[in-house]
Amino acid sequence: MVVLDKPNLQFGSKTMDGNQHKEANVLLLGAENVGKSALTVRFLTKRFIGEYGDIESIYSHIDKTDGREIALNIWDSLYPQSCETTESISDKQLQWADGVILVYSICDRSSFEVVRQQVQLIRRTRKLSASTPIIIVGNKRDLLHQRAVSSEEGRLFALSADCGFFEISAAETYHGVLLVFHEILDLIKESKALKKGMVGIKGIVRSVSAVFGKKRE
Repeated sequence: MVVLDKPNLQFGSKTMDGNQHKEANVLLLGAENVGKSALTVRFLTKRFIGEYGDIESIYSHIDKTDGREIALNIWDSLYPQSCETTESISDKQLQWADGVILVYSICDRSSFEVVRQQVQLIRRTRKLSASTPIIIVGNKRDLLHQRAVSSEEGRLFALSADCGFFEISAAETYHGVLLVFHEILDLIKESKALKKGMVGIKGIVRSVSAVFGKKRE
């Protein structure tokens, strides 16, 4: 695992040649103190660490799904303090991402509202392809006695926004975190296959148009 404290946009969204790995870029968004870093480190190391400083990082990790290795880059973003919603996500982040995970705390309704706003912003700016997967995660399920957002409300919002949904506890179990990241990787794989198919179809259409165009001349 490699950790870059200052996000570097050299990472691409491409299939690499030879013995190198396929690559996927996952952007984590959400308010402060919802457990984005804990979620990421739990996935990468299986360990839970509860406290983190204000550090924005990209983690680079080789993961294996379906017997194939993939180079996974996870951008653990900071939510700017006292910012307007329009400033909470940069165009560079959205253009970099192959998939997005938005995290809120089930104990903090304001963090759920941040996720609502960020989903709306992403849909409005259209910096992501329509096929780019988005998953919403309600974290801190172990603190049910402090719940402020119901599972049903989170699930219904995700459904209405055409996003995946998980409610987990990064502190309590590794398995739930693993499911989130493997689901986003599966969806990214499907999204890339769809995009590749569309490019192929467009190429065929152009070729057919060129042939018939020449016949009409």
